[in-house]
Amino acid sequence: MTAPTPPFRDPRLPFAKRVDDLLSRLTLDEKTAFLHQFAPAVERLGIAAFRTGQEALHGVAWMGPATVFPQAVGLGATWNEELVRRVGEAVSKEARAMRARDERVGLNVWSPTVNLLRHPLWGRNEEGYSEDPRLTSAVATAYTRGLRGDHPAYWRTAPVLKHWLAHNNETDRDTSSSSVRPRVLNEYDLRAFRETVEAGAVAGVMPAYNLVNGRPNHLSPYLGRHLRAWTEDELLVCSDAGAPSNLVDSEHYFDSHEEATAAALRAGVDSFTDHGTDSSRILARLRGALEQGLLTEADVDAAVRRQLSVRFRLGEFDPEHDPYADCDAFDTPEHRALAREAAEQAVVLLKNDGVLPLAPDSRVAVVGLLADECKLDWYSGTLIHRSTPLEGLYERFGADRVSFAEGVDRVRLRTADGAFLHVLPSDDSPAEAHGTQGALDPALLAGRTDLPPLTTDAVGTELALVDWGGGVLTLRAPDGRYLSVAGDGFLRASADQPGGWVVQETFRLEAHGDGHLLRHTGTGRPVQVAADGVKVAAPDAGDTEAEVFELVVAERGEDAVARAAAGADVVVVVAGNDPHINGRETEDRTTLRLPAHQERLLRAARAANPATVLALVSAYPYAVDVETLPAVLWTAHGGQAAGTALARVLAGDVSPAGRLPQTWYADDADLPDLLDYDVIGGRQTYLYFEGTPLFPFGHGLSYASFGYADLTARVRDGAVAVSFTLTNTGEVTADEVAQLYVRAEAPSVPRPRPRRELVAHRRLTLAPGASDRVSFEVPLSALAFWDVAHDRWRLEPGPYALLVGASSEDVRLSTTVTLDGEPAVPRPVGTRGLEAVDFDEQSGTEIVDRTKVAGDAVTAVAGRTGELLYRDCDFGTGTTGVTVSVAGAGSVEVALGGGPWTAALSPDAPTAGPYDYVDLGADFTAAGVHDLRIRLRGSLRLAHVGFSG
Repeated sequence: MTAPTPPFRDPRLPFAKRVDDLLSRLTLDEKTAFLHQFAPAVERLGIAAFRTGQEALHGVAWMGPATVFPQAVGLGATWNEELVRRVGEAVSKEARAMRARDERVGLNVWSPTVNLLRHPLWGRNEEGYSEDPRLTSAVATAYTRGLRGDHPAYWRTAPVLKHWLAHNNETDRDTSSSSVRPRVLNEYDLRAFRETVEAGAVAGVMPAYNLVNGRPNHLSPYLGRHLRAWTEDELLVCSDAGAPSNLVDSEHYFDSHEEATAAALRAGVDSFTDHGTDSSRILARLRGALEQGLLTEADVDAAVRRQLSVRFRLGEFDPEHDPYADCDAFDTPEHRALAREAAEQAVVLLKNDGVLPLAPDSRVAVVGLLADECKLDWYSGTLIHRSTPLEGLYERFGADRVSFAEGVDRVRLRTADGAFLHVLPSDDSPAEAHGTQGALDPALLAGRTDLPPLTTDAVGTELALVDWGGGVLTLRAPDGRYLSVAGDGFLRASADQPGGWVVQETFRLEAHGDGHLLRHTGTGRPVQVAADGVKVAAPDAGDTEAEVFELVVAERGEDAVARAAAGADVVVVVAGNDPHINGRETEDRTTLRLPAHQERLLRAARAANPATVLALVSAYPYAVDVETLPAVLWTAHGGQAAGTALARVLAGDVSPAGRLPQTWYADDADLPDLLDYDVIGGRQTYLYFEGTPLFPFGHGLSYASFGYADLTARVRDGAVAVSFTLTNTGEVTADEVAQLYVRAEAPSVPRPRPRRELVAHRRLTLAPGASDRVSFEVPLSALAFWDVAHDRWRLEPGPYALLVGASSEDVRLSTTVTLDGEPAVPRPVGTRGLEAVDFDEQSGTEIVDRTKVAGDAVTAVAGRTGELLYRDCDFGTGTTGVTVSVAGAGSVEVALGGGPWTAALSPDAPTAGPYDYVDLGADFTAAGVHDLRIRLRGSLRLAHVGFSG
C-alpha cells in the first residue's frame, strides 16, 4: 500500500496547519539545528537544507554575474515607487533564475535597508533610501512588493528588512548605544519599519549590531511589542552576522553564551547567523541553554515555526504549485532597459545656469577620477554590462568630440639606494574576473598570488596615484591593475578594483626623514624591499625594516585636467567616492568635503574653462563650493548603465527629475555628533534643521518648468483631501515630483514639532503644455504625534498648513485646514507618577536599559549633570511626598517650574548593580498643574517618579 501523504505535504491545507504538522514530526535536535543560518536537511522526512540570507540590495549580490541597478540611495532619489517595484521584481526573478543553476543562491533575501539616513557621514549611507521615514517606507514597500511577487499565497522571494533599529554609525557599531526617546522612536525610527511591514510584503527583519537605550538590538523588546503586533503574518527575525556572539564577546552583556543565546531567542530572534557555515557552536549553546533550563522546547518551536512559514510561502514544499518555480528571467533586454531607466531617473540636477543640456555639437572634456569608472559597492553583483561616463559621452557625442583626462598623479617610487619600484609584465590573466564565481561570504575571497611580486630596477614603473581623502591612496599599474597585498604579504599589481571586506589596495605615505614610508592600510604594516620581492614587513618587525621612498612626480593630475579643459567647449568633472574607501560598512566618513585631490582637479578645470559642470557620483552628500559652477548634478553609483544614463541626461535626451532623498548640509559645522540619535533635540534632518542647507531635502531641477495652481483642501472621512493642477510650462517632456508637506501652525503645548513634514508625493510625466490634476488623500492619523504625557498617538486640534511644491523649501502653493483633534490634557502624575523616559526636554542625559529584558531608565551622561523637563504635570489637589525608583550611585533633585530644587534624594550606598533598584522618598509639596524639572548627578539610573499625598 502507498503510504498516506502527510498533512505537511498536502497543498490543500492552510500553511499554518501544515507547519504545525511538520513541527510535530521533528525531534528537538532537528528543530534546534534549524536555528542556525545553515539549516541542515532532514532526510527521513525529505526536507531539504535551507539557508537564510541572500543579499539583494540593488541586484543579486555576491553570487556572480547579475543585473546591477543603482545603489539604494539612488533608487530613493527617484521618488518613484512603481519604478522601484519593477526593480524589485527584476531582482527577484534573477534570484529565482540563478538558484535554478546554483542552489547556493538563497530566496530569503536580506533586503531592503530601511535605516533612515539621519546623518550623512554614516558609512553605509548608500544602503538606505532617505532621511524621511515616509519616503523610506514608500520606497521600501515598493521594493518588497516587487521582491515578493503578486501571488496570493506563494512568494517569489522572502524579503527581510535591515537593520532593526536606530542604526546609523559604523564607529563602535557593536558596542555603541543609540539613545532614542519615545517621540523619536515612534515618530521616526519605528515608522519606516512599521508602514512597510503593515503593507504585507515583508517576511522578517534583521536586528542591527548596535544597542538602543543600553540594550542590544538582538534582545529588543520592540520585536514583540511593536514588530509582531503590526501584522498577523509570521515574521522571521534573522540575526546579523556574528551578532549573537557579540552579546558576550564585545558587548559583555551576558557572562555566558548559553545565557545570551537563550535571551536572544526569547526576545524573538529565530535564526542565528554566526560562525559562517559552522553551526556547531551555536547549536552547542542552544543545547546548553535547554539543559540549564534557560530555554524550553516551546521557545524553540516558536522560532522554527516562523522559519517554516517562510519556507512554505516560498513554495519549497509545493514545487508543482509554485508559480515561480520555472522563472528563468536573467539579464533580459527588459532588465537591461530597466537598469538604464532607473539610473536615468536617479540623476538629480542640483544647479543649472543654462549650460545644460549640452549643445549637440559641443566639444566635451570629461575629466576626473570617476570619469572612466563604473564602481561597485560591497552589496553589488558582478557586472555583466558596464558603462562609464566617458563611454556614455563617447557613444552620445562621438569619440572625436570628447577628450579625457583622469587626473591621477603619475609617480614613481624611488628607494633609498636609488632604484625604483617596478611592476613585472604578466600576460597571465585569469579566465574569470575576481568574484565571478560567486561566494556565500565574499569576505573570504583570497587575493591573487599567481602574479609576480613587485621588484625594483633602475627605471621603475610609473604608477597612477589617487588620494581618496584622509591620506588614503591607491596605486595603479599601467595595465590598469591596482597594487594589492595578498595573504603571503607580497605586493602585486593584481586587483581590478579596490575591494573586499578588508581592502588590500590602499596605502598611506607617511613622512619619515627625507622621504616617506609606504604603509599598507589593510595590514597596518610598512612596505619593505627584500631579495625575493617587495612586500609588507613582518607583523613583529615594526618600522625597522621599512623602506624609505622618495616620491618622484612625473605629472600632477591637475595639469592634465587643465590641458583637456582648455580645448573644450564644456568640461564635465566627474568626482565622488570609491564605495570601498573612506565611507563604507565598518567605516564612517569624517567630513562632508570632497577629498583634496578632487578639489584641486575641480579648481584646475574651472580655472581653464568657466563652462565647467560638476557631476558628483557618490554614495552620500558632499559639501562643495557651487557658487562659481554653472551646473552641478548628483547621482549615486548607478550600476551597469550609470555612464549611459548620465550622458543621456547631460545631452538632454532625458530631462533630470531625481530629487534629493536627504539634506545636503553646507558645512561640517551643521552636523550633530554622529552618535546623537535625538533628531528632535539635535534639530536634525529637514524635519528640524533650522540652518540653511546647501541643497534642501526634495530638491532637484529640470530642463522644463512647471506651474502649480488651483489648490483645494478639505477634511472628509478621516482624511485631508488635497488637489492641485500641475502644468508643464516648459518646452520638453519631463517628469516632475510634486510634494505635499504639512506643519502644525499653533501647537497648544510648547514642544518641538517638525518645521514641515512630507506626507505625500507623486512623480508624473507631462508633455509641454500638458496639465494634470494631482490629488492626495492624507489620513488624519498621519498628522498625529506621539504624546509622551499619555504614551500614545494624539492628533492636536488647530490649524495645519498644507504646503505644495517642488522641494521641502520650494513651496509653490499653500493653504490651511483646521482640525478638531484631541486637546492636550495634563499629565496625571498625582495618580500615575512619571516614567523617567517620558520627558519633553532634556540636556546631559542618555537613556539606558531598565532591565536586560524590557523598560527604560535615564541617567546623566558621564561627567555631566543631567536635566529633564516634564511639562504640564497635574498634581491634583496636592501631594506631600515624592518617591524615585533608582539604581547605582548619585543623586536626584526635583523642582517645580523655574523654582528652587526642593527635594534631593540619594541612596546611602551604591546599589548592588545597575538593575538593582531601590525606592527613595522625600517631602515634596505641589498642587495643580506645573512643569516639573529633575536633575541627575553621578551614574544613578532613574526609572520612575511617584507622588503621594
